[in-house]
Amino acid sequence: MNNIELLSPVGDFECLKSAVQNGANAVYLGTSSFSARAKATNFNNEELFEAIKYAKLRNVSVHLALNTLIKNYEFNSAVNIAITAYNLGVDAIIVQDLGLATFLLKHYPEIPIHASTQMTVHNLDGVNQLEKLGFSRVVLSRELSLDEIKYIRENTSLQLEVFIHGALCISYSGQCLLSSMIGGRSGNRGLCAQPCRLPYELYEENINGKISTIDKGYLLSPRDNCGIEFLPELIKLGINSFKIEGRMKTPTYVGIVTKIYRKYIDLVLNNINLDNTTLKNMIKENLNKKNDNTNLSDYEELIQVFNRGNFSTGHLNSLGNQNLIFKEKPNNMGFYLGTISHINENKGHLTLKLEKDLSVGDKISINNESYTISELMINNKNFETLLKGNIVTIGRMKGNIHIGSKIYRIETQKLNKFIYPTFKEDKNFKKVPLNGKVIIKENTPISLTVWSNEGFYKNIECTCTSAIPNKALNLPVTKEKIIEQISKTGNTAFYFENLEIILDDNLFVQMGALNNLRRQVLEKLENLVINNHTHNLPKTQLDMSCFSANTNNTTPKISLLLNILDKSFNYCLLENVSRIYIPLKYFLDFTYKSTITNVSNKFDIYIYMPHIIKTNINLENVIDNFKIKGFVISHISQLEQVSKYNLNLIANFNLNIYNNYSVQKLKEFNFIEYTISSELNKFEINELLHLSSLSSELIVYGKIPVMTNNYCYLRKI
Repeated sequence: MNNIELLSPVGDFECLKSAVQNGANAVYLGTSSFSARAKATNFNNEELFEAIKYAKLRNVSVHLALNTLIKNYEFNSAVNIAITAYNLGVDAIIVQDLGLATFLLKHYPEIPIHASTQMTVHNLDGVNQLEKLGFSRVVLSRELSLDEIKYIRENTSLQLEVFIHGALCISYSGQCLLSSMIGGRSGNRGLCAQPCRLPYELYEENINGKISTIDKGYLLSPRDNCGIEFLPELIKLGINSFKIEGRMKTPTYVGIVTKIYRKYIDLVLNNINLDNTTLKNMIKENLNKKNDNTNLSDYEELIQVFNRGNFSTGHLNSLGNQNLIFKEKPNNMGFYLGTISHINENKGHLTLKLEKDLSVGDKISINNESYTISELMINNKNFETLLKGNIVTIGRMKGNIHIGSKIYRIETQKLNKFIYPTFKEDKNFKKVPLNGKVIIKENTPISLTVWSNEGFYKNIECTCTSAIPNKALNLPVTKEKIIEQISKTGNTAFYFENLEIILDDNLFVQMGALNNLRRQVLEKLENLVINNHTHNLPKTQLDMSCFSANTNNTTPKISLLLNILDKSFNYCLLENVSRIYIPLKYFLDFTYKSTITNVSNKFDIYIYMPHIIKTNINLENVIDNFKIKGFVISHISQLEQVSKYNLNLIANFNLNIYNNYSVQKLKEFNFIEYTISSELNKFEINELLHLSSLSSELIVYGKIPVMTNNYCYLRKI
């Protein structure tokens, strides 16, 4: 249980330092290509190695996010990025693309592969399927409740990772085409334009056809998740990794959130024998205590550093998520400070009553414009800080400001000053404990041996030697002096937890010699750690000659999906249709039995599986009662349930098939056909078809689902 990992986001090197120095056990980052956060700064190869070195020397693992869908022409580059990263010392690769993942698992089994949340793993069958493929960890969908996570954890030994804090998507990750369909910026390619953060209106049409607005605002914009209260249950369940969202966030955000979750994970681990209720009360009590250095509680620090209308608990609470959406504002709110009651436009003075403390240097937001407080007054007298409840004047403010505008505090100088040293200064607040042994004997070179039992340092021991000591003329060296000198590790990543000194009597040692010895052995230790965790896998040069095209040039056929099955319609009148897909829900509703039976008398019918199935569904009666030709599979987890029936399998569009390696894997899964991703253009489609060994379908007409949600827009459940 002490191996629980706190996994923090890293968008640049300052974020890396902030994560490491504030207590992360692991970080995840992207390279310049194939990252689901393409607009983060990310890392080139040289920067990646420096990042890995910085993290590993401090016992922090590095996971590379290679978690976008890969097109044919990119496949070789993506594979070589994974190989390069592993050779440099990355500990795991996070992957979404089925073809890329299975290629790496087959040809480079040494590389640990984690299933990205973009793979939409939302049930036990999905976890089991990925375990069979060789994945070492699954990042579960964020839409799972605590009870659903518990069921999965109790029935698999595979490593599980859970998002614990940060931004949420309204759609299941990997199942959203909204940004792609609206503007050609695919969330599956790391380019999401976040249209869910725009304002919308919800309409209702009555039986007379009249349309009325029943809600409006930022109706698709979820509050950020704060799962800190669920730590006792999740830790006791044995969740392996707790993931903080935020590769686009600031180093301040990374540091504050990491620091606070480190504190409460440790609090639970240090009191693990207590019951969950007691632990939750301890968390709540500590969360609300004011911190002297920031004058904010831990919970207030989380809110201050980033929030969208406070927090929700995401989908972790099985009672529902009516509080998920904040429709008033889609971006960071900070803390509400007050409403402008008076403006002196000539001087740029704003007057308001403070709802929170305010200091010079703090940043505020007015009508989505940010300002830094440079003048804070009461009755023309200047103050550095003024407390909640005061009627104050803020000076030197110009812009889109008017009486009635709300002001929010989005940064505080105290919080920044507290966290900045962890990433702005080259200091080490997190150090690796070492054991050391110094031997100083007559007529023998001085030796220093160091080792550690933690993390990447296990089973590594190194020794350096120095000059032979001289006889002391008057002041022989003491053990205490040796300990003092060797312990001066300064701003290295180490400190000596234990030092054993073996010292002959009456010897003289220069302190400079001890300093050099310490520096040499620590440098040697660093090199050993880095070298022990780098690799030398050969890069590859792939081409598509391994694929043989499907030469079946039969006339294209039409498949028809009946999203809405009408009992009054005679489907037997349809012509030129070879297959009909009927959603699973109709097979489970007895009132549709005769309608489906009539359709099956003329057409091959397929059960169109839902995009998300969280619990097992009894298909035995369906198979027994209807003449079924096969299944349209919407997620690889569904293979667990349907493969035993030996019926035809067709891959749905939301399996996100982008390349021929993914097609090849579908063939190995015994699919007879696949639906081409709706995100590919005609040139990419032609290339895919030219090399495809499976028959394919293309959606040519109809409404394409652009999101799959775990949320009721009427907020009734």
